[in-house]
Amino acid sequence: MTFDPITLEIQWQRLVNIVDEIDNAVIRTSFSTIVGESHDFGCALMDAEGSGLAQAQWSPPQFCTMLPRTTKSMLKRFPPDTLKDGDVLATNDPWIGSTHLPDYNLVSPVFHKGRLVAFLGTVAHVSDVGGHLGDLEAQDMFMEGTRVMPNKFYSQGQVVPVIEEFISANCRVPDMVLGDLHAIVGTHRIGIQRIQEFLDDYGMADMDDLASEILSRSEQALRASIRDLPDGKSHYSVTADGYLEPFTLNVELAIKDDEIHLDFEGTSPQQWHSAINAAFNISYATAVYPIKAMLAPYIFNNDGLIRPVKMTAPEGSIVNCTFPAPVAARAKVIKHIPPLIFGAMAELMPQSVIAAAGGIFPFHIVGHDDRHGRHAVHVLPHGGLGATHNADGLLPRAYPHNSTVTPTEMFEIQCPVLMTHKRLIPDSGGPGTHRGGLGQEIGLRAMSEQGTTLTIRPDLMKYPAEGLRGGHRGTPGDVIMNGEKMERFVPYQFKSGDEVLLRVPGGGGYGPPNERTREDVLEDVALGLVSPAQASEAYGVQVEGLQEDLEAQSMKQAIAQVQANSHGDHP
Repeated sequence: MTFDPITLEIQWQRLVNIVDEIDNAVIRTSFSTIVGESHDFGCALMDAEGSGLAQAQWSPPQFCTMLPRTTKSMLKRFPPDTLKDGDVLATNDPWIGSTHLPDYNLVSPVFHKGRLVAFLGTVAHVSDVGGHLGDLEAQDMFMEGTRVMPNKFYSQGQVVPVIEEFISANCRVPDMVLGDLHAIVGTHRIGIQRIQEFLDDYGMADMDDLASEILSRSEQALRASIRDLPDGKSHYSVTADGYLEPFTLNVELAIKDDEIHLDFEGTSPQQWHSAINAAFNISYATAVYPIKAMLAPYIFNNDGLIRPVKMTAPEGSIVNCTFPAPVAARAKVIKHIPPLIFGAMAELMPQSVIAAAGGIFPFHIVGHDDRHGRHAVHVLPHGGLGATHNADGLLPRAYPHNSTVTPTEMFEIQCPVLMTHKRLIPDSGGPGTHRGGLGQEIGLRAMSEQGTTLTIRPDLMKYPAEGLRGGHRGTPGDVIMNGEKMERFVPYQFKSGDEVLLRVPGGGGYGPPNERTREDVLEDVALGLVSPAQASEAYGVQVEGLQEDLEAQSMKQAIAQVQANSHGDHP
């Protein structure tokens, strides 16, 4: 079968719309904040062999690159010819799935007229998997919770009781966890119906030809982009906080003909005292994402786009850890992989890279009190984004995965904690020709005499977000508990009157600060993003007398005053 470009585009977009519908259904039917409010899940459509064809557009790109790898691993235990309509495979094994226990992977075969035509997969971070409540301190994976090896969660449309009982018996909030998992199974049923309708509408018996066309064209497009780059090698390193000790990521990026090879030789070894190790699957999925973003930004994510990208990493390194290393906080490592790859590509593609972002400060509240009952609430606040060659870094938002922030109202309704404030931190974005995005400060106050357990996982407190091509670092993060700086992040008994400040870092700058226009600096000062002191020290722009004007006028009037004084025509 041959596909003309218009037909291919229409059918391809319809497949993306199907997984988008599944994504929306997960949000609407979920039980937890981590799934329904934080959007810490991803949905993907795979062909009959388990290769990724389409992902929901709001899904984390790492999850959907990893899901096909997980699916193919599970199919070794449950071969396709043994599967039945209504089966659902499940695992949360860190070396098969997305590399920490809270991420459950559910995969459903799609049958059409008795024939296996595709797979639907969703990976979602559930609220609890047992184990201790800390993210960062563990000696092995067994301390972190319970593990389900590849099994059938549903068999021919009926839940498998022993698996459901095992999950329920080994978590603190079984209704919430099982509610999310059963909801996801329901969304797969919607997706299966939509795929069957799709095949009927086009008179297709299966999706094999369409899948081959999507994967082949995508692969060739990426290979063509790689061929436009000169052959050669580049190196880049990133040193990050880690937890009890820092670690270093090192990459050699080699381009030859139409392939890219990423070699992580020289990266720090895995750690047995901190749960920050990453297994290969998630490290690889995170490393190929920047390559796709730079070289094929307008093509929907699919497995064709990863075929030309190879990766090797020493076994036992912090990006290819061995069983049973502790992995609960592996985001502390993989968050630094995109700036590592962008840094290695900065000289080759300066207009396509982005400086390091201000990280993620996840925290969760778990406990029980008279008003809220048993509760487990997660929040995923981020820092500012890094700057690019033609734009300042964006204000706090998710990167490099599309999570969202649990609304304050939903947070306060479900746990005994008040969010006292959220505000931007002036001067926190790294100075540069284009300034890094500002970080944010979040205040929390415990409201229950019975207390609750607060777990925080900060980053970039010692090694803040790096700038690129002469841009400066963003400011480091900080956590202040009752007026004192926190250094260890074990579960904290958060009791009435306790207050904590989370200072989430800013992003790195791009380009030398002395090349930033005076008009841009003055506008930053007028908006309160940059202080007069930083304007002078980092940018060499004097703004004496402006502060009094700002206090006396509205923001809009102040900006107009700045523009008039500088005789600029900056919009």
